[in-house]
Amino acid sequence: MERLVIIPTYNEKENVEAIIRAVMGLPIDFHVLIIDDGSPDGTAHIVKRLMAGEFKDRLFLIERSGKLGLGTAYICGFKWAIEHKYDYIFEMDADFSHNPQDLLKLYDACANKGADVAIGSRYINGVNVVNWPMGRVLMSYFASMYVRTVLGVDIRDTTAGFKCYRRQVLETIELDKIRFKGYAFQIEMKFTAYKCGFNIVEVPIVFVNRVLGTSKMSGGIFSEALLGVFQLKWSSLWRKYPKKVTY
Repeated sequence: MERLVIIPTYNEKENVEAIIRAVMGLPIDFHVLIIDDGSPDGTAHIVKRLMAGEFKDRLFLIERSGKLGLGTAYICGFKWAIEHKYDYIFEMDADFSHNPQDLLKLYDACANKGADVAIGSRYINGVNVVNWPMGRVLMSYFASMYVRTVLGVDIRDTTAGFKCYRRQVLETIELDKIRFKGYAFQIEMKFTAYKCGFNIVEVPIVFVNRVLGTSKMSGGIFSEALLGVFQLKWSSLWRKYPKKVTY
């Protein structure tokens, strides 16, 4: 098994079937794992219908009870992917803010160009964000600059949630030590991969604000990211990180 796309969902009935079909329609084979946090709008029911039909052997679902956080959803998915021996594991949103076609670029960076982690980056070539209010663009851009400065990592889009990991990265990172649940989770995963010695590259993408459904961003999530950066930096001064093994 090669490629698994993990998509967390909560109330994504307007998007979930379309995003699954878009990924499944790509010219190379991807499997999709939906992790649904008890969506009351019937998101999981739509996924089950597709699983029972045309995507029986390529689409999978984990249902969780209640909103348990983005980070815990991905950790759950990562462990499932490792257990099922996928070689390349992707993070992607359900709302088409990430273009499914860009999965091919992320995969190419890891499979053919030597990356261990490929980030779909909004900021590696200027600012490539569509339909966000200017205030949110500036907040996100300067937050990434702040994170880069405090943590000392040469990553332009530190909060990006569109990524490809080689399985070795997720096997090496001590997943049970990842602490953050919101957008700080994205920072923590990148920083931990960096501290473990993995090669991280940024692939330019255009990020498009969702058209259907409701954004899950909140002030609390953003505050967690800002405060979490200091906690990450402080704990890293004493923590011994496992190192990448070169074969």
